[in-house]
Amino acid sequence: MNTQGTLAAVTIVMYIPFLFTSFKVASKCGIWRGRWTSLLVFCIIRVLGGAFLVAAEKITSANNGLYTAGYMLEVVGLAPLLLSTLSLLRLIFDGPDGEPTDESIFHSLRTFNAAGVLLTVIGFFTVSRSSSGASTLRKSGFILFSIHYIALVGICIFLWTKVHLIMKYRKKFLKVISFALPFLAVRMVYGVLSTITTDTFTSSTTSSNTSSLAEFDLVTGNWEIFLVMDMITEYAIVIFYTISAFVLPLDQDFKAPDLVEDEFPLNGP
Repeated sequence: MNTQGTLAAVTIVMYIPFLFTSFKVASKCGIWRGRWTSLLVFCIIRVLGGAFLVAAEKITSANNGLYTAGYMLEVVGLAPLLLSTLSLLRLIFDGPDGEPTDESIFHSLRTFNAAGVLLTVIGFFTVSRSSSGASTLRKSGFILFSIHYIALVGICIFLWTKVHLIMKYRKKFLKVISFALPFLAVRMVYGVLSTITTDTFTSSTTSSNTSSLAEFDLVTGNWEIFLVMDMITEYAIVIFYTISAFVLPLDQDFKAPDLVEDEFPLNGP
C-alpha cells in the first residue's frame, strides 16, 4: 500500500475502539436524542472511509469508485464532527427535561450542515462529468461548513459571557469544548485548503498538482501535513469529548441541594 493506504489502515485501528465507547455513551444518553449520536456517526464514517481506501489499494485492478467513496467520506466526515460540537454546546442550554427553550439557532445550523453535506456529495458524484462544476459544489459545501464553525465559536463566546449562569459540570464541559475548538479550527483550515487544491480523487492519476497549495492536495499532497492537520486534530477532539462524557456527571447539575427547580437561566426565555 502507498502512504495514503497506510494512513487509512491506521485510521481504522484508531477509531474502532471509539466505535464502542461512543456507542456506549450515545446509548446511555439516548440515541435518538442526538447529544452524542453525531460522535458515533463520525467514528463510523472514519472506519468506513478508511476501509474503502484500504480496499482500493488492495484490489489489483484500479477501482476509482472505492477511491471516490473513501475520499468523499474523508471530506464529509467533518460534518458530524461539527454537529457533535453543536450538540454538546446545545447540551449546556438544556433544562432538566433535556430541551432548551429556543431551538432556532440549532435548527438553522443543522440545516447548514445538511446542505453542506448534500453539495459535497453531489460534487463527488459529478466529478467525472464536470470537474469544474463538481469542484464548485464541493467548495460551496465547505463554505457552509466554515459558516457552521464560525457560528460554533460565536455560541461558545456567548456562553462565556454568561458563564456565571452556567451550572457546575456544564461549566467544566464548556471548558472542554473551548479547548477543542482550536483543534477544530486547524482541521477546518486544512479542509478549506485541500478543497481548493484537490481536483481528482484517484491515486492512479498521471498528472501532478502544480498549484502553490499542492502540499494540501488530499490525494497527492504532503502526508505529514495530512497526519497533523487532519488525523491528529480530529482524534484529539474525539478523545476530549469521549473522556468528558465519562468523567463529567452532567445530570448531577440538576440534583444540587440549593438548586431551585424552576430556575435554569440559560434555559429560560
